[in-house]
Amino acid sequence: MGKEFKEFIMRGNVVDMAVGIVIGAAFGAIVKSFVADVLMPPIGLLLGNVDFTNLFLVLKEGSTAAPYASLDAAKEAGAVAVSYGVFINTIINFLIVGIAIFLLVKSVNNMKRKEEAPPPEPTTKDCPECLSTIPIKATRCAHCAIEIKEG
Repeated sequence: MGKEFKEFIMRGNVVDMAVGIVIGAAFGAIVKSFVADVLMPPIGLLLGNVDFTNLFLVLKEGSTAAPYASLDAAKEAGAVAVSYGVFINTIINFLIVGIAIFLLVKSVNNMKRKEEAPPPEPTTKDCPECLSTIPIKATRCAHCAIEIKEG
């Protein structure tokens, strides 16, 4: 059983998939940081100093009365809150990852199409008598002067 498991793990597809998952997780962390630390602060600044991570709606107050200065303060008080600002950040993360994956798939498909391009139309053919290369439209061989029949 150990040998079979080792063979399964060492298959190319399994290793490729594992590498893809690790790289995907790292890419997700980079995108999350990009959105939270680089993209959202200027957007929040343009919208009047809004911190999207602290946009929430209190459904039920906690042990201390509202208003709460931040989402963390509301959670510490035991309030039930809808964190729609965090949800907005998550949607933006998803859109950036989706666009990146789309661009990656598109470029891979373009490379495949270039590799699978049909061969160009032939411009020459071989003379059936002397096997010399002659133009495809030739009706007589330039080397042996035999008449070439089409067909």
